[in-house]
Amino acid sequence: MQLKGRHLIDPDGITLEELNKILSLGLQMNSNPKKYSEICKGKILGTLFYEPSTRTRLSFESSMLRMGGNVLGFSDANTSSVKKGESVADTIRVLDDYADILVMRHPSEGTPALASNYSTVPIINGGDGWHQHPTQTLTDLITIKKFKGEIENLKIAICGDLLFGRTVHSLLKTLSRFPNMEFILISPPELKIPKVLKDEVINKYNVKITETTSLEECMAEIDILYMTRIQKERFLKEEDYIRLKDSYILNTSTLDNAKEDLLILHPLPRVNEIHTDVDNDPRAKYFEQAKLGVYVRMALIVLLLGVIE
Repeated sequence: MQLKGRHLIDPDGITLEELNKILSLGLQMNSNPKKYSEICKGKILGTLFYEPSTRTRLSFESSMLRMGGNVLGFSDANTSSVKKGESVADTIRVLDDYADILVMRHPSEGTPALASNYSTVPIINGGDGWHQHPTQTLTDLITIKKFKGEIENLKIAICGDLLFGRTVHSLLKTLSRFPNMEFILISPPELKIPKVLKDEVINKYNVKITETTSLEECMAEIDILYMTRIQKERFLKEEDYIRLKDSYILNTSTLDNAKEDLLILHPLPRVNEIHTDVDNDPRAKYFEQAKLGVYVRMALIVLLLGVIE
């Protein structure tokens, strides 16, 4: 169960035991952050963000700075030599001499995996196109573990853009590996989960999946509601986005029949799929979720660096 020196490109690349190790350390760091305030002193995190990001990029930077490390990199590919035509391979060959660990976000599926072939330091996938987003999955898992105790025997509804949502794809694949999980997938017909992904988790993990277009019908039976936004940037035609963008709006009345211990999550940013009135409901944990993302990324960084084994 040695994570030192490894890349994190896809959640499938780490075992359940390793996942639980990351989550447990993240919760310890959340409980006692001062204990870890100098643990990465002298280490450098390189951030290669070829696509816009707020939470992922800044949470990684916050994670490293909270542990006494330093950060360098770019948040816009146009401010780097990419604008001059430099290849990803050449960028990686240079940057891995400047930093001890790298995190990359890229609009093209598979680019972080390609980059890992050229890197001598660990690379973390910060999101590649609509493919995978493993550290958001870690953020989701640590939130579930903190508020539900164990990640098992849960009925989870995932609502919104299930076709293009990389957070959804990573989360569904990973949660399916835990014991006795059941999923209700809620989306417009045009934004259903890719069939190949659904078939994969059913055949591999024998999970029960129900697909529906109705959010209200399942509220009384679910343990977790994972809302996602309809992603404007993934649509080729703006009229398609406009037609679908308000497909689901969670408000306080929608929660009338929900369980008292329901956990409401969202990877953020939200647009209008969760009404601000819901923010005052104690079951809404999406801002706590974003906060916990810092600590689980702290745990991941130190384990990949080998600072803690």
